[in-house]
Amino acid sequence: MDASATSASPANVIETPLASLHRENRAKMGVWFGCALPDDFGSVANEYKFLRESVALLDKNYRAYLSFAGPDRVRYLNAILTNNIKDLKRGEGTVSLFLNPQGHIQAEIETYADAERLFCISFAMIRERLVPALDHYIIMDDVALTDETEEFGTLALEGPKAASVAKEVTAVDLEALPELAWAEARIGTIPVRVVRRSPGGVAGAEFVAERAHLAELWKALESAVTKQGGGACGYSALNALRLEQGIPWFGYDFGEKQIPHEAGLQDSHISYTKGCYTGQEIVERVRSRGAVNRRRVLFSIATQSPPRAGTNVLLDGKEIGFITRSALSPNLGNAIAFGYVRKEATSDGANLSCDGAATKIIPPPLAG
Repeated sequence: MDASATSASPANVIETPLASLHRENRAKMGVWFGCALPDDFGSVANEYKFLRESVALLDKNYRAYLSFAGPDRVRYLNAILTNNIKDLKRGEGTVSLFLNPQGHIQAEIETYADAERLFCISFAMIRERLVPALDHYIIMDDVALTDETEEFGTLALEGPKAASVAKEVTAVDLEALPELAWAEARIGTIPVRVVRRSPGGVAGAEFVAERAHLAELWKALESAVTKQGGGACGYSALNALRLEQGIPWFGYDFGEKQIPHEAGLQDSHISYTKGCYTGQEIVERVRSRGAVNRRRVLFSIATQSPPRAGTNVLLDGKEIGFITRSALSPNLGNAIAFGYVRKEATSDGANLSCDGAATKIIPPPLAG
């Protein structure tokens, strides 16, 4: 399956700052998170090895950047996001959900605290509806919302050598930073904000920089990772790894059709002690009930052809769920996929199938 095809129709694809550079370098381009981003740079297998064994350079220019200033900015965001914003100190960050009053997920939003503002990162593919939705809740609050998406971009390093490369080029010690903490630095003459991200438990770095510097920054980082046996990596390899790690993607594996507990985000994206926020009543009701009718799971599927998003999962020949995202797992040697199933299909030994192939639910992350 080409997971890129699930994000947007060709007419709605968002051009990204480095797309022309990647095309000049003969990258195979695709659509990921509704944006023009590389499928691969020539070898998915090699790029997967960079992620697993050395260091991979990633283009993360699928993001939207929003700034919130004013004396009520903390109170305002804390009242509409699911995680604890009020206790963030400068240099710290957290990831939250923005829910509607019915508890359905409207956006995944990272929030970073600066001295005079809160800097939020979400997804460019929902920017046109997210900004008005957030602005809708600014009623009596003294808050200024500024859309800075056209000003910034993000590149990232990931893999077991990512922290050492990041330290080499910025002098920032990622191992000394908590998750989602950030520091200001320079790569050559380029100012960057370095954020620690640790998918799969391995410290990596995101570099947020002004768009005007992204091409130069890409070349500097590509040179640094190549010296360490790594290289540029596209989303075909990253998609497979994220599935193996059990990390869901907004817009693919969860969104407006899901509530947090169905998507398995109740422990990572929600504070249960922060006080009221939009959609909290539904979240608390589900929490107290202790179960949902369906949930997101990871499937191992006995085929070399990953099923497309929306493909039904069957229990004893009857529809019981569906696929959201899939890939061929280098680790298992067969297809894996995220999807949703009703609770009666989650028991061990359930006789599941997908596209005629034997299917089973497996616990992430995959070893190796």
